[in-house]
Amino acid sequence: MIEIPSDLNPDLVPLAFLLGTWEGAGVSDFPGAEKCNFGQSVTFSHDGRDFLEYHSHTWVLDADGNKVRPLESESGYWRIDKDRKVEIVMVRDQGIVEVWYGELADQKPQIDIVTDAVARTAASGPYTGGKRLYGYVKSDLMWVGEKATPEVPLRPYMSAHLKKVVTPEEVAEMARNLPDMPDDGIAFFR
Repeated sequence: MIEIPSDLNPDLVPLAFLLGTWEGAGVSDFPGAEKCNFGQSVTFSHDGRDFLEYHSHTWVLDADGNKVRPLESESGYWRIDKDRKVEIVMVRDQGIVEVWYGELADQKPQIDIVTDAVARTAASGPYTGGKRLYGYVKSDLMWVGEKATPEVPLRPYMSAHLKKVVTPEEVAEMARNLPDMPDDGIAFFR
């Protein structure tokens, strides 16, 4: 279920499905880089202004699903206008700054974005642009990313399936709002 916080800027209501912390796993595969499974934690938050704050951290997983080492981190700000056009400014730990544009699909929580501008430091690896698709599917957040370099045309390189993390405060709120349950608990399911 998508909840809309009372203090969310009204302009951001179409993006409310992104709010919260999401965790899960995915696959990374790009020519010239190590193919691996990765874990990911993503947080979308707001402070009442007209943007969502975004933070993502990924790490390489071993065959047993244990963290091996950091993979990528990125942070940014997401905005949406009245015509459902999305704009994002993002900074990556590899020394890359990106401006993304796209749109929220009509009648479904799906966002397609593409890079409009890329700036790189001298230390960053080759990168010319990317595309991403984010979707809210059966209460989960799923995404796939494509990237291009001067040597490799645009192609998929990462995708993940994330589940929303429930905070202790959210658990306490749910407990306060539970209906009275029968003493034996079983009658509740009849």
